[in-house]
Amino acid sequence: MTTSRPPLPPFTEETARRKVQLAEDAWNTRDPHKVALAYTEDSEWRNRDVFLKGRDEIVAFLTGKWERELDYRLRKELWAWTGDRIAVRFEYEYHDAEGQWYRAYGNENWEFDGSGLMRRRYASINDLPIGADDRRIAA
Repeated sequence: MTTSRPPLPPFTEETARRKVQLAEDAWNTRDPHKVALAYTEDSEWRNRDVFLKGRDEIVAFLTGKWERELDYRLRKELWAWTGDRIAVRFEYEYHDAEGQWYRAYGNENWEFDGSGLMRRRYASINDLPIGADDRRIAA
C-alpha cells in the first residue's frame, strides 16, 4: 500500500506553499530517515553533481551531508507550481569541522506522484563562504 503525503497534486498556491513548508521543516530535523519518507521508493535525484536513485541512496547521501554540514539550517521559498510540479528557491547555512561558515543558494525542481510523494528532485546549488557574523538563519 502506498503512503499518502498530503497535500496532494494537483497543487494550488496554498497547497504548494504548504508542501514547501513541510519540506523545510523535515530537512531542518536533519533526520535522513524522516526526510527520505517524503520520496518514492525509486525517487530520482540530482544534487549538484551527484545522481541518486531510491530511498536507500537518499538516506546515505543525507547522512554524509549532515555529518559534514554542521548546524545546518534551511529556508525554502515557493517559486512556481503547476499540476504535480513545484519549483523552489532556497538558502541554507552550515559550518564545517574547522568552523568555517557557508551559505548555500539554490533552486530545486520537484515532481510528485498522485499520493504526494516526490518522485523527482533536481537541485542546483552554490556555496559561499561567510563569516559567523554574516549568518542570517538563526538556529
